[in-house]
Amino acid sequence: MIGAPFAGLCRTPGAAPVPATAGRALTDHKCLILMTSVLLLRPGSRALLPLQDDLPAAGCQVLAIVEDCSKLVQVAVQHAPDLVVGEVARPDEALFKATQTLAEVLPRPVLLFTSDADAAHIERATGAGVHAWVVNGYGAARLRPLVQLAQARFEREQALLEQLRDVSQRFEERKLVERAKGILMRARALTDDDAFQILRTASMHTNQRLGQVSEQIIQSAHFAEAVNRAGQLRMFSQRLVKLHLLRLADVQSRQQQALLDESIQRVDANLAWLGKGLSQPSFGDLLGLLGATWQALKASLKGKPAPAQVPRVDELADRLLQDAERLTASLQHAGAMASLQVLNAAGRQRMLSQRFAKMALMDLLDLEEGSASRSAAMTEVQHDFERALAYLNGLPLTTPDIRTALDQATTGWRQMLAATPQGHRPAGRDRLARLETVAHASEGLLAQFESLSTHYERSMQMLMG
Repeated sequence: MIGAPFAGLCRTPGAAPVPATAGRALTDHKCLILMTSVLLLRPGSRALLPLQDDLPAAGCQVLAIVEDCSKLVQVAVQHAPDLVVGEVARPDEALFKATQTLAEVLPRPVLLFTSDADAAHIERATGAGVHAWVVNGYGAARLRPLVQLAQARFEREQALLEQLRDVSQRFEERKLVERAKGILMRARALTDDDAFQILRTASMHTNQRLGQVSEQIIQSAHFAEAVNRAGQLRMFSQRLVKLHLLRLADVQSRQQQALLDESIQRVDANLAWLGKGLSQPSFGDLLGLLGATWQALKASLKGKPAPAQVPRVDELADRLLQDAERLTASLQHAGAMASLQVLNAAGRQRMLSQRFAKMALMDLLDLEEGSASRSAAMTEVQHDFERALAYLNGLPLTTPDIRTALDQATTGWRQMLAATPQGHRPAGRDRLARLETVAHASEGLLAQFESLSTHYERSMQMLMG
């Protein structure tokens, strides 16, 4: 054990001879006294002190001798000594860096004999992990008490560091608890006391510290918001094309322009949040692709819409959709929470509603390019939407607000289906009425699934991971 020159009884190869007065008792047990293991440091000069000869008599066994300060940590890690004893006539920065690194990598008591009485060097040594700095005071009889002094100071230092770590941990945990309480209070409209009671109950049920439970809630909320924001980018990719088409059809153009401007601002805000809140090593490449695609799409949306622009706008929007899908899937897997799948499914419904509306508008506007493949794509989107709607309706994760939003979404979906052309191209007032119905129903669906995503994001199942 570090800090005790004589830690117990056992046979140790290379140990000092047992004194004759104790020989009979120890021989009966066939044991030798366990000695304090020592790394001897003698950098850059020949040995002047008889340390190697005197240390065994002081209860110390020399494991190795280090003559180069740069090798101190390497040799210490290899031998794991109880103590480092050094003879350094004129200490330099290389010594202090070595003892400092040792204190960080493998903390050990350090005892140095030197002829350097420079007060600045003494202060530097104290801060660099030296526990006993002995100036011109070597003596064989003093070795053992000096070893014990270095060990006692080391143990005291480690105890203080442990207390400091404990205080720091408690302080950090307190901050985590306050953040977690704030998340619960905002998400569930709770009082401070109610939020703390939830944390304490979760701590007892999971046998975790309050700080661990709080950190889990903070991480869950962070990943849930990231998934929600990335999922919104999928939706905006399709909504922007839908609004572009409604402006082209001159359906409530001023209102559609306002929605278009708002959507552009929200995409910019979401990308800024994701860029700041996500790990660049983990997600930087995906965010980079999203950003580049978005800049191209945003540029194509400027000015008065024209039929010739639609294919390019739609192509860039679908590329943005694919980029956002990759980011959302990566975030869902990185979050490692089953509840993120529910949030992702609800969020994806926003995109599917806008994608279907976009395709319905293209049909209503007689945009013939890609019309054959568009019909099959609309059928696929319809099936995807209705499967996900059935999945969300069947979940036990529900509240009155969630149930109401799902019922409203079902009604809105039927309205949009009813406005979709079925094998013929309406004209005149019928076409205008259908265009307005698609516009109205798709925005209603979007609002309902935005509300659902918020409910799922703030659910206790999500926040508790």
